[in-house]
Amino acid sequence: MRFVKTFPLLLSLSAALGSVSAWALPSDREQPIRVQADSAELDDKQGVAVYRGDVIITQGTLKITGDTVTITQNAQGDIEIFTSVGKPAYYEQKPAEDKQIVKAYGLTIQYFAANERIVLIDQAKVIQEGNTFEGEKIVYDTQRQIVNAGRATGSNVTTPRPRIDMVIQPKNKPAEQQAQ
Repeated sequence: MRFVKTFPLLLSLSAALGSVSAWALPSDREQPIRVQADSAELDDKQGVAVYRGDVIITQGTLKITGDTVTITQNAQGDIEIFTSVGKPAYYEQKPAEDKQIVKAYGLTIQYFAANERIVLIDQAKVIQEGNTFEGEKIVYDTQRQIVNAGRATGSNVTTPRPRIDMVIQPKNKPAEQQAQ
């Protein structure tokens, strides 16, 4: 890998994030992308960009943080896997105008562009509209807004949790039903 200047990395990242439409509101895609990190490396041949040191990536309502963020692209420049590692790594987005911001934590957060899902591994937690989901591993389908939680088989976890912990808020009834 070679160290490169910020401008080519921003162009590469802009192309990568722009192809991931499920991450943010449609208006977010029109916003500038800001990357903050202590250092950055890009391997053009392998299609890998690595950002290190208190990495913060923002675009509109989208925010991703981690100690190290790695972006892997295919030959066409489309993002394949976006991996953020931290203590914890953090992801948030506002999925729609009428929805609250979804927050996700994990020591490792992987985003798989092909099927638009986020995998949180080790100390995983998702907060969605007041509901919380915690476990060793959580898979969050950003398009359908579906959460699956369970054991992280085959992964070394720092905090083993043989069971998941979910808190689901009661649905509010419409005002006319409550008056009856």
